[in-house]
Amino acid sequence: MKIIGVFCGGFSSEFAISLKSADTILKNFPDGYTPIQITVAQPPFTASFEGKTGVFDFNTACAVIDGTSYSLSGALVYTHGDPGENGKLQAYLAMFNIPCINADTLASALSFDKWYCNQFLKSFEIPVAKSILFTKDHELDAASVLQNLGLPVFVKPTNSGSSFGISKVKDVDQLAEALAIAFEESDHVVIESFLDGIEVTCGVYGSHQGLKTLPLTEIVSENEYFDFEAKYQGKSQEITPARISETTTLLVQSMAKRIYSLLNLRSIARIDFMVVNDVPYLIEVNTTPGFSTESIVPKMLQVAGIPIRDFWQTIFDVELKRS
Repeated sequence: MKIIGVFCGGFSSEFAISLKSADTILKNFPDGYTPIQITVAQPPFTASFEGKTGVFDFNTACAVIDGTSYSLSGALVYTHGDPGENGKLQAYLAMFNIPCINADTLASALSFDKWYCNQFLKSFEIPVAKSILFTKDHELDAASVLQNLGLPVFVKPTNSGSSFGISKVKDVDQLAEALAIAFEESDHVVIESFLDGIEVTCGVYGSHQGLKTLPLTEIVSENEYFDFEAKYQGKSQEITPARISETTTLLVQSMAKRIYSLLNLRSIARIDFMVVNDVPYLIEVNTTPGFSTESIVPKMLQVAGIPIRDFWQTIFDVELKRS
């Protein structure tokens, strides 16, 4: 019996969203694998298996339920945010030689930080928005920001998801407040120039035939941008396939595959772009994209005609064999 620990929850603002993603995955778990849900909260983590609950033993990396210890054959780390999407859990599991189905420690840590990820990919000539990095002790020079980036700008925590802490700033007098909001989510904040274009996102995953892409989704927010309300409370249109030309679609998909390979990603990743004058600019890379019923990737799969269970069957078979 191949027991897979499904790690969900986490220490970020995305705790509840992660539980919803895990619920969808657990309801569509692939054949040949047995899941134990491990809910990441303040220790001890809760382990759930066949209607019973226990704890996750940090000393052995085993789930202990009703006196029985269950060793893990692998792990699917699906916390959105700390401590999984940033690679911390992967590093811990690696010490016990437990293979992870999704991105490893380095790939997760690099992808999770919006600033460092974009600067890394920029060195490979991937187009990105102009940006400035701020730390908490960085004194705001609004005039310099205006001169370098213009207005409007986006102020973002470098390592937070689901649009928590993000602000679109149209007036220079709003910058200080936007930074304060972002610093509630992260010790590092990036200010990015505004890209006026069509927002699209591309799912990429490893298969037996190599890397594959899912149909692009175009995101049209009813709000100023694709914020939490737009993502999870129906304040956006998510149009699949995206209403862009076939040439631009192929360009986005090709760039998404290249980014996936450069970052040495695994499993499913969702890579967001802003298409400006037919040029895709990278927005960010999501190594554990939302998988709830409201999330984009399951809708991409539906359009592609791929059952969710079959999708995860492919990923588990490919990634665990690679491990």
